[in-house]
Amino acid sequence: ILKTLNSWFWWENIWMPINCTWEHFVDRDGLVFPKPHQLYATIPYAFVLLIIRFFSERYVAIPLAKALGIKNVRRVKPQPNPVLESYFRECSKHPSQSEIQGLAKKCNCTVRLVEKWFRRRRNLEIPTVLRKFQEAFWRFSFYLASSIAGFIFLYDKPWFYDIWQTWVGYPFQTLLPSQYWYYMAEISFYWSLLFTLGIDNKRKADFLAHVIHHLAAIGLMSGSWCGNYVRLGTLVIFVHDTADFWLEAAKMFNYAHWEKTCNMLFIIFSIAFFITRIILFPFWILRATLYQPTYYSTTPVIAYFLFNGQLLVLQGLHLYWGYLIFKILRRFIFSK
Repeated sequence: ILKTLNSWFWWENIWMPINCTWEHFVDRDGLVFPKPHQLYATIPYAFVLLIIRFFSERYVAIPLAKALGIKNVRRVKPQPNPVLESYFRECSKHPSQSEIQGLAKKCNCTVRLVEKWFRRRRNLEIPTVLRKFQEAFWRFSFYLASSIAGFIFLYDKPWFYDIWQTWVGYPFQTLLPSQYWYYMAEISFYWSLLFTLGIDNKRKADFLAHVIHHLAAIGLMSGSWCGNYVRLGTLVIFVHDTADFWLEAAKMFNYAHWEKTCNMLFIIFSIAFFITRIILFPFWILRATLYQPTYYSTTPVIAYFLFNGQLLVLQGLHLYWGYLIFKILRRFIFSK
């Protein structure tokens, strides 16, 4: 079954134009092509990023937080109690008064002690401001470094200024070393975010949207790597990262209660977000993926529909987050 599924997955009609086979993607005559097996390296690279994250959060983010006036609040742990812990995990974190009385009888203690135990236990679930600052610092550092690297990698490339150049010579476009490392770093970063979803600060409002976004990002980048849509892929990555580090910077100063700085950074982020995600992405990137391939070929491959479907999902998330940002801006402007 696995062999059959593997042959279906790598069927040429899915990935490449007519009259092209995987044999055409063998390195030759100075041409270097992306190879699917290279994506396996993103998993160990993700753990390398987690190690870098650990040291940067501990030895850079914490001193920076202290310099900005953020204190490390130590919460009191409740006394170990298997009965209450089991009820907290399996039944309810906010038991009713009658349930508290029943638990007090079961544990042979007072109602007040049970209420205090649940209050302390709930507090342990809430991430401290310092922890939130550390996470924002890590994402800020990566997005800023990725944006700078992306600009260095792309500024002298013709397809950075003329989107039609992304299809010139396709699929026989050589892979550049900068493109390799740009892709490996980005895919590894989103793998690392998925690995830490269970321990990172959970965003109740858009937790599911973040999971969908990370999976769609990994799927898109991995698929574009296999199909050698690397030129377009690097543009998509660059468009996404250039707005994100402004948001993480705004969060960091928000946790430090630097309100004016936070507000200014959030306004810059909002402008960057609407320019990159609401204007450039649909009218520049999606135009290149939806319209331009039909100019070069009258018979789009299956990957055309798969990739554009995922890109449209991303655009749907952009509109959803754009709506949330607009609500915050409206509240910020009219109610201060």
